[in-house]
Amino acid sequence: MKINVTRNQTSATLHLVGRLDTAVSQQAMAEIESQLAAAGPVEQLICDASELTYISSSGLRILLSLRKRCAHFHLTEVGPDVYQVLEMTGFTKMMTVERALRCMSVDGCEEIGRGGVGIVYRINDDTIIKVFREGSDIEEVRREITMAKEAFVLGMPTAISFDVVRVGNQYGLVYELLRAETLTTCISRQPDRIDEYARLYAGLFRQLHSIRVPKPSLIRSVMQNEEKAIRHIGRYFDAASVDLLLRIASAVPPSDRLLHCDLQTKNAMMQDGELMLIDMGEVGYGHPMIDLGHAHSAMIALIGDYEKIIGIPRETGRDLWQRTMRYYFEGLSEADFAHRMEQIETIGVVRNFSWLSLSDSFPDAVVRECQEAFAERVLKHKDRLLDVSRTFSDWTL
Repeated sequence: MKINVTRNQTSATLHLVGRLDTAVSQQAMAEIESQLAAAGPVEQLICDASELTYISSSGLRILLSLRKRCAHFHLTEVGPDVYQVLEMTGFTKMMTVERALRCMSVDGCEEIGRGGVGIVYRINDDTIIKVFREGSDIEEVRREITMAKEAFVLGMPTAISFDVVRVGNQYGLVYELLRAETLTTCISRQPDRIDEYARLYAGLFRQLHSIRVPKPSLIRSVMQNEEKAIRHIGRYFDAASVDLLLRIASAVPPSDRLLHCDLQTKNAMMQDGELMLIDMGEVGYGHPMIDLGHAHSAMIALIGDYEKIIGIPRETGRDLWQRTMRYYFEGLSEADFAHRMEQIETIGVVRNFSWLSLSDSFPDAVVRECQEAFAERVLKHKDRLLDVSRTFSDWTL
């Protein structure tokens, strides 16, 4: 039996390797006590059981003593044999026990989408997998699958999410998606149908924004996420710039509508003539102008290689977006339509930079490109952006 304790700020991880049986239990407990004492006080104790091959009743008593020692104690990466013992003895009801994730490979799989936090691959005719960026933690992945299930129950047209898996040293999320292709692919393959696709795209937004999120709900406020994201990019921008973005964002009126917050054309999948959503990591509730502003940021004002990220020429994306907004705001006067578009663009400007909060591992070149664009897109138009933000309250639902 091999034992090792590593510390990370206020938590410690106990690695158990081998068989935790009666023959080694006393020696193992003494070694655990010694290493935990050397690590010092911690708020959370994680037991990594990925290499624990067997556990006896003596080993179970060690887990109980650790649970009593630390209120925030849980086991992770538990293999099937050990999990079965824990389940049969009731330990899965007494403490948090997480099964080991199954491993999958995307070698040779078709890439069908790429975003700030991951890449989506088609595994077969029935399933796709979103592989999160290296450095993403398991809680980020679990949040996405939770949001996908919550949104699905509320009526959001989304792919059914199945499982969290490992892909090499990264995490993945498996979705069912039958005979589907991205809206990007549809437009590239049939550009003459762009108006039809724009109507469907607008309908997807309208369907989504007609859903009210009840309270209480696991779905979180988008405004809280937005403000947190803006503060997070203080690592790249000075305090005055962060404050300016916060002033614009905080002017958005509250609402309870369901929002996707990254509804660009690679996150909309066409299946049997209908659009559904993938990439649910930013789902929340709030005012629809946030959702539309985020989409505007991607479809019109994207910073970076547009064709690589969105998958169609920028001119095509701009044409699609204009048609989509005409359908979304069908019936508005020209003056009112222009006003709504200006409001959406203003929120889109904020998203141009707040999206950097999605990961702390973006290449330096990407960060520099955003920093250089800030002066041109924000500082140069500061007064106009603030003036428009003061009109946000006139967008009633």
